[in-house]
Amino acid sequence: MGSTTSCCVSASPKLRRNAHSRLESYHQESDLSREETGCNLQHISDRENVDELNMAYNPSDHPRASTIFLSKSQNDEAPYRSVRDKRKSLFINNHGSSRRKYSSCSTIFLDDNTVSQPNLKYTIKCVALAIYYHIKNRDTDGGMLLDIFDEKLHPLSKSEVPLDYNHSDPEQKQIYRFVRTLFSAAQLTSECAIVTLVYLERLLTYAEIDICPGNWKRIVLGAILLASKVWDDQAVWNVDYCQILKDITVEDMNELERQFLELLQFNINVPSSVYAKYYFDLRSLSESNNLSFPLEPLSRDKAQKLEAISRLCDDKYKEARRAARKRSASVDNLCGIRWVPAILS
Repeated sequence: MGSTTSCCVSASPKLRRNAHSRLESYHQESDLSREETGCNLQHISDRENVDELNMAYNPSDHPRASTIFLSKSQNDEAPYRSVRDKRKSLFINNHGSSRRKYSSCSTIFLDDNTVSQPNLKYTIKCVALAIYYHIKNRDTDGGMLLDIFDEKLHPLSKSEVPLDYNHSDPEQKQIYRFVRTLFSAAQLTSECAIVTLVYLERLLTYAEIDICPGNWKRIVLGAILLASKVWDDQAVWNVDYCQILKDITVEDMNELERQFLELLQFNINVPSSVYAKYYFDLRSLSESNNLSFPLEPLSRDKAQKLEAISRLCDDKYKEARRAARKRSASVDNLCGIRWVPAILS
């Protein structure tokens, strides 16, 4: 009884174990670096700094980074992209006349295009225009041309590939017809077109390649193939694309999909913020290229449809708030939602 030195320390097994094993070794090895101790875990502040530095190079991953196609279109110096044409594009209505439509208390003009339900025709036109600027304003030094995307090695048709296939830039209409044919035959949605553009720019960034006249068809085909499987619940099989493109084999489609995924480092995640950024950048691209979405007066049926969609979203938010209030809140894990009235001035 009298030989007990410290009743407080010896009574706790946890403190006794820490005092003999953990604390002494920690003080002895405090001078060792992170690499010497084998701990390669990066601090959260370091990871944030790395993301800030790489933001400009990965626009398909970061919502605040500018898209590549929009920057390439702004650097274009074509004659039809003058300041006058940019202003004129804001005044184009359904019939093509230069008469601006203003909303009033009795009439509201809206386009049939939202971030949740984009217009299929105009979305494909904008995506084709973005691919056009990618090809036209590519780097002059010529990026690496991978064999899996080379149309000379893997032609999409039995017709002979011309010798200058990698030097003649395609027109925007040709790109639009190619993408529209795939989307019409496979019955793909407009959201899939936006995801296709995200995967295309992610491929160009990760693989450090350029899209050029000799590989743009197979790159677009691979992006559409992957986007349809990721986005749509009932995806189109690879053999179905062989029915659309008669001269391509299933083995070629499988190899194209496999290498496309490897070049993406199997990163097929598209956050909602990145999707919204590409959608609004495509709208900006359409306005600056005289490709505005047609405005239509708000009809009774469309107003009821918008009201129903709004009511549905409101019900979902109410259910989320009700579920959050039922949760037990504690100091360690506070998960409740606090609502305060807003003051509008």
